Formats: sequence, structure tokens, C-alpha cells
Amino acid sequence: MKTASKLLAATAALALTAGAASAKDLKYAHFQSADLSAPKHAAALAFESCVEGKTSGSIDVQIFPASQLGGGPEIMEGLELGTVQMAVVHDGPISAMYKPFAVLAIPYTFDDQAMAWAVMDGEFGDALAEDMLAQTGIRMFGVADNGVRNFTNNVRPVAQPSDMEGLKMRVMTAPVWVKLVESLGASATPVAWPELPGALSQGVVDGQENGVTNIVDASLYQHQKYVSLDGHVFSWHAYLMNDAFYEGLTDAEKKAVNQCVEIAKTIHRGMTAAQDANATKILSDLGMEVVPVSPEQKQMFREAAQPAVREWVVGEIGEEWPAQLEAAVEAYRAQ
Repeated sequence: MKTASKLLAATAALALTAGAASAKDLKYAHFQSADLSAPKHAAALAFESCVEGKTSGSIDVQIFPASQLGGGPEIMEGLELGTVQMAVVHDGPISAMYKPFAVLAIPYTFDDQAMAWAVMDGEFGDALAEDMLAQTGIRMFGVADNGVRNFTNNVRPVAQPSDMEGLKMRVMTAPVWVKLVESLGASATPVAWPELPGALSQGVVDGQENGVTNIVDASLYQHQKYVSLDGHVFSWHAYLMNDAFYEGLTDAEKKAVNQCVEIAKTIHRGMTAAQDANATKILSDLGMEVVPVSPEQKQMFREAAQPAVREWVVGEIGEEWPAQLEAAVEAYRAQ
């Protein structure tokens, strides 16, 4: 009896070992802190639990938060090569590799989150994902909010474009963001996300532009006195996966990944949008001086920045994508 029990236990242990050995490792990278208050991490944990539950552990999700596997350019390269299976990456590094993504940096395009989500979840977003897959071998499941981007600085309140003149502003590491800031009279310095707090604290730059989530998550408010709620760009975090890895999954595993990305994306969007909606209270409670931007002042920013950035984008990627985006926006407004 004891021998039979030992044999049964050994067989069970062997089966567990074999199952663990055959699990497909999914390295999942993101750039926010490993904290449930960070939308990227809360969404990542939900994805991990969801996928591992739905696949009975045949996919082993390993989360690497806080840029542990590198900055945006390194992660995009890892996704392309397959050394990173999945990541949630912000606009700048994506558009540096896949240029058409820069169309989303044309400022003052979306009226609110509802419009932005509808456009990106519709035909326009699908077409962008298909083209990205064809050009890079990276599959984009969809996008969640990186926050409505606002200007911050440590020099003076900024309520209109002339207030930007002479400021040294950090931008993401893609040329379109340089053009945006320069069109408003400031100088632009590309700085990778992990290096931004240091650049602000050391005075390398006077300011930067980000959504509330990132300002809070990276404690940028400790180095910035003023925030101007101009909402120039609805910024995105894209849910990306190496397509060779995805195609190597079983149909059941693909279904689980697809469903769990939707859950993660919904959590991510909700948390970030809630922080944007409460920007004034959140940032003022953290000691920042919140500078209101009136509709008339916002129109001044739009008139200064939008034509210049659009012209630059068209020069880089042609008229097709800007025209498609504008058509999608107008179709939404016409509903």
C-alpha cells in the first residue's frame, strides 16, 4: 500500500513537472511602478491572473514593471526580435519604429475620451494595427490611455503659447514630439522615460508634458511647480505582442489572450481616465499650481501647433493616415 502511494505521488509530481516545463513563458514588460495604483501594473496583474486561469497555466505570464527590461526603444526591439513576448508601450517609442503611429501626436484632435476610444476601437484603429503587423511583425491588440497630456514646468505659469517661449521641455524619444513643442516656441530635448525624473531634478530641462497618471506615478510633481491643463494630446499605451509568439499559441490560448487583453485594457482605461477627470484636485493636493486654460486659450494653442505638426507628419508618412484619422473623427461627430 505504501509502495503504491509513493508511486502515485511520484507520478503526480512527474506530471506537474512536465506541465511546468511545457508552459510557454510570456515576458510582459511595462514602464510604470509595481503598484496597484499604477494603471499599467493593475492591468498587467489582471492579465496574468486571467490568462493563467483560462489556460490552466499553459502560459506562464512573467511581469517586468518599471522598465526592468529596458526603455521604450529596447522593448520595441525586443518585441520585434521575440526576446520580449508582450509589452505595453507608449506612443513615442512606437512611432520611432513604426512611423504611422505618429499621426496620433497631431495635437487637439480628440474632444474627449469617448471620441478617442471610439476612433481607436473602430476601423481606423484596426487599419493601423494591421499595417503595423505587416511592417514590424508586432501585433497590436488595442490601446489604453497614457493620459491626456498637459504641460508642466518649474519656471512660470503657462496659459497661452507665448508663455512657452524659451522653456526647455522634455519630450518623448520621437521627432514628432520635438515638432510639437517647437511649434509653441519652446526648445525640445528628447529624454527616455526612466531618465526623466533625474533630468527634471538636475535642471537639464525646465519642464515636460505628460498625463496625470505618469506625473503621479513617477513623482514628477516633486520637481515641477506648474501644470497647464491644455490637454494637447490624447496619449496611448498600446498592448503589443511578438506575432511569432502569438501564432505559436493554440487556438484556445489565443482566445484567452484576446479576452484577457480586453479586460486589462478596460481596467487601464478606467483608472487613467478617472485620474485625468480629477486632475485639478489630484495635482493641487500634491502641491502643484494648476493653471486653467480657457477654451479661447486652447484655441490659440491649437492654431499654433496643429498645422505645424500635421505638416510635419504628412512629410514623414504621407497624407493617408492623417486623412483617415480626420475622417474617423468627423464620422464620430456626425453620429
